[in-house]
Amino acid sequence: MTTQPIPKELLRSIRRLAIRTNRLATDVFVGNYRSAFKGQGMEFEEFREYQEGDDVRRIDWNVSARTQHPLIRLFREERELTVLLAVDRSGSGEWGSGQHSKRYRMAEVAALLSFSAVRNGDRAGLILFTDRVEKIVRPEKGQQHAMRLVRDILYHRCRGTATDINAPLGALNHIFRRRAIVFLLTDFLAESYERALRITAARHDLVPLHIVDERERALPDAGWVAFADAETGERFEINTSDPAARAIFEREAAAHAARVRERCRRARADLVQIDAEAPFEKALRRFFELRRLHPR
Repeated sequence: MTTQPIPKELLRSIRRLAIRTNRLATDVFVGNYRSAFKGQGMEFEEFREYQEGDDVRRIDWNVSARTQHPLIRLFREERELTVLLAVDRSGSGEWGSGQHSKRYRMAEVAALLSFSAVRNGDRAGLILFTDRVEKIVRPEKGQQHAMRLVRDILYHRCRGTATDINAPLGALNHIFRRRAIVFLLTDFLAESYERALRITAARHDLVPLHIVDERERALPDAGWVAFADAETGERFEINTSDPAARAIFEREAAAHAARVRERCRRARADLVQIDAEAPFEKALRRFFELRRLHPR
């Protein structure tokens, strides 16, 4: 079985994206990444008797009751972290009202995070998904590995078109038992994923990144416009010059965004909203700064 060569234009796109995001990771984001996730990986080392001045929250009450002595747990910081990128490759990612599609913006953000991770000496892995798990790349270190992740995000041919967030979260919870930092990049055009969010956030450090496009929030006044659902193939028309139709569209979009926020809040996962057109660096910097001030 022969491997199809990557088209030259796509190779150029991969190189452009890799150069830009690698430069951002080198110049700006490695320090932010390191400060945001410092101390995330901790391994139990031993018990020690409680001493005056120790944090009482570190006392293991069950063990202390058995030994009749107050004991605290001592941990040591792991020298490396594992970063998992769960990237949505469903049909709705092809939508883009401006220069970039949601899919390309997800690729940019994922590339930046992977380069930041490997430059910090951490391992980065990838799960591509639609309504199924399309590809899993095991976490590894190094620039070449990060380049491979960028290529797979942009180039891998997926079979599905719909979105099922349960699929990637269920897979990573089953495969990756040790705690990892999980970046979930999706537009959240799916249903019934609340339980999977809660389970993943309890086992890992889950950071959902909600990728949105401006035209998914509000319609322009452009008369009758034909639309096609990229995930189901359904076709329909909307009179965008009708104020009532635009108002209904905007209410539904706002309700969807509110549902995503509430589901992430209940799961205790830090949601980050990324616009498909606006520069995404500001949103990530804000997230890293908040994490530095309020670590998990």
